Amino acid sequence: MTKLAITINGIEPSNIFPAFIKATSSLALGDDVVLFFTPYAAPIMVKGELEKIKTEGMPDIIDLYESFIALDGKIMMCELAIKTNNIAEDDLREEVQLVGMTTFLVEARDANLTFSY
Repeated sequence: MTKLAITINGIEPSNIFPAFIKATSSLALGDDVVLFFTPYAAPIMVKGELEKIKTEGMPDIIDLYESFIALDGKIMMCELAIKTNNIAEDDLREEVQLVGMTTFLVEARDANLTFSY
């Protein structure tokens, strides 16, 4: 089994789609995947924000997200994101785990592949 660690650094479709497509495809193949949202990407994990992304010719982002969760993908977010973006913890999607960088690095330490978008 392969383990992927994917860092997401922004809220643009060019950050979100490649990460979720790669992550969901890898999970479907039986791989272990963790997504890590930096403070710059954190706002996209606020409830209702993913629903605003519509890009012609691309899969529905909510379908990708729900598949990612159903296939046991992990979503971690840098705890600094809460303060830097004035986000209330309750406003985040329930699957988001707030962690420090050390926790993410431990999780990603044995990743076979790493990507950043």
